[in-house]
Amino acid sequence: MIKSGIYLTDIRKSLSKTESYLLSKLSEEGREIFTVRDATDVLKKSYVQSRKIISNLKAKRWIEKIEAGKYLIIPLSAGVKPKYTEHEFVIGSKLIEPYYIAYWSALNYYHLTEQIPFSVFIATTKRKSNRKILDVEYLFVTLSKKKFFGYNTINIAGKNIVISDKEKTIADCLDHPEYCGDITEVAKALKSEGLSFIKIVDHANKMGNATILKRLGYLSEILDIKLDEELKKMMLEYISKGYSVLDPSIKSRKGKYNEKWKLLINRKIGEEL
Repeated sequence: MIKSGIYLTDIRKSLSKTESYLLSKLSEEGREIFTVRDATDVLKKSYVQSRKIISNLKAKRWIEKIEAGKYLIIPLSAGVKPKYTEHEFVIGSKLIEPYYIAYWSALNYYHLTEQIPFSVFIATTKRKSNRKILDVEYLFVTLSKKKFFGYNTINIAGKNIVISDKEKTIADCLDHPEYCGDITEVAKALKSEGLSFIKIVDHANKMGNATILKRLGYLSEILDIKLDEELKKMMLEYISKGYSVLDPSIKSRKGKYNEKWKLLINRKIGEEL
C-alpha cells in the first residue's frame, strides 16, 4: 500500500469557536473530506462566509485542499507538526462517481502482487484528468459501461470503498496489463490460491474482449495452471483469429507467434516469476 503523508512544517494555530465547531461537526459526521457546501450546511452561513472560514483553516494548516472545492481535515491526533493523510483509497473515492479502485491498486489490496504501486488506479465511466494529491498520483481509467461491473464494497477507516473483486481485477489487468505494471504482474497473480478461473472467463466474456482469454489461456499453460478442459475448449472457440500482443506495456513487437492462443509473444514469462 502507498505510504504517504503531508508534511506540515508550521505549528498549527489555534481555532476560533466557529472553526472548531465546523471541524468537530464534520468529523463527528464522518466527513473528514468535505466540500464548501458541506461547510455551509453545518454553519448555516453564506457560501462566501464559509469560503472565508475554510481559507482561514487552510492557512492555519487544519485542512488541506485536495482539489477544487474539496478539503481534507487534518485531525488533532496528528499533532502540531503532523505527518498525516487520510487513506489514499478514501481520498480516491471522493474524486469521481461512479468509480471503483482497480488494476494495480486492487492487485495490491488483495495481496496478488508483491510490488507496491506508487499511484492509485481508479476505473470510471467518466473522463477525468489524472491528479497528484499529497504526493500520491491518482490515475483515472475510463471504461465503457459494458466493462464497468464486477466490484464490491469494502470498509477502510470506517468508510465504504468500492473496489473490483479478485476475478474482475485479474480480468481488468489482462485487458490492460499496462495498468498493473506489466503482464508479469498478472502472471504472478494467476498463481495465487483461491481464484475462480470460471469467474475470470465469465467476466472476460461479459467485457467482450477475446484478448483477455488469449492472455489467460497462454499464461495458464506456461505457468502449468490446470484449467478445466471444457472451460479451455470454450475459451479457444471464443478467441478471434487475428493475433494480439501478449504485453502491450512494452513497445517491442518482436517475438514468436503462438498459433494456439493467437498471440505475439513479445515478452518471456517464467524466468522472473
